[in-house]
Amino acid sequence: MQSFSALAADFASYFDRKHFPKEPQTLYAPNDYFLSLGGKRIRPILCLMGNELFTDIHPSAWEVATAIEMFHNFTLIHDDIMDKAPLRRGLPTVHEKFGQNTALLAGDVMLIKAYECLSKVPSSILLPIFSLFNKIATEVCEGQQLDMDFEQRTNVVLDDYLLMIEKKTSVLLAASLVMGAIVGGSGERNQQLLYQFGRKLGLAFQVQDDYLDAFGDPQKFGKQVGGDILADKKTFLLIHALETADKADVAILQSWLGKQGDNKVNDVLSVYRKCGIDHWALSLKNKFLDEALADLDQIAVVSARKKPLIELAEYLIKRDV
Repeated sequence: MQSFSALAADFASYFDRKHFPKEPQTLYAPNDYFLSLGGKRIRPILCLMGNELFTDIHPSAWEVATAIEMFHNFTLIHDDIMDKAPLRRGLPTVHEKFGQNTALLAGDVMLIKAYECLSKVPSSILLPIFSLFNKIATEVCEGQQLDMDFEQRTNVVLDDYLLMIEKKTSVLLAASLVMGAIVGGSGERNQQLLYQFGRKLGLAFQVQDDYLDAFGDPQKFGKQVGGDILADKKTFLLIHALETADKADVAILQSWLGKQGDNKVNDVLSVYRKCGIDHWALSLKNKFLDEALADLDQIAVVSARKKPLIELAEYLIKRDV
């Protein structure tokens, strides 16, 4: 069994090559550029880990992992357009560098490349792989739409936000594991448990991300404290605060929505702490992590095969931050 870092190195060696033809250069150069920006590539590596949970890595797993990475990058190119983001990983986004129309086409051809990779898997597993991939691809689009819808709504509740995060982020993590497991010949029950492990791990990670944005050490985590607050993002923290704070504190939170000022972050964080949002968020994160690990524990393989996934979960989700 290989660690995440070992598989990451193997996947980088496999993936870092030319995936697109030279011509028309105006279409394919933007994709070459975007893929050269790199990234953590967590999803394709989860696919490989899902395979190796059950058996040695099959050659088809590399094709599925590549398809997953292509799909993820397709979503990023289009998300950047929707968000009007000028930078991705510190460099100009595709639409900033090459224009919006070209970025749309570049994203489209990235998605087509993903399906080309999937088509190379054996016919015996082609249908379940395609079915799951299509289901998750649709849900990711739904999650992005919900995220945009929430920007215009003032009545988003926690269950709404959980559904959005699940669709936008968690399901692709979960499906990456399961597609690898399908390649590895796993049974349906194990696939279901592995999916739940990935889904809940994704939710725990998002709660942690929201928490660190508000309460993390900027020197340690490299993020501006209160960035989400300044952007009026409807995070786990804000939604729970609006649901649990008293009327006076709700009024403070609402008074800052859509406005900026020197005291905005401090005022909002003061309400968060008064409501115990920091402790609640840590508790919720650990609840999702514990549930994820419990699902992994039930998977019917020897415990040694689960160790890399346990180590990854505990690396991604710190219990004390």
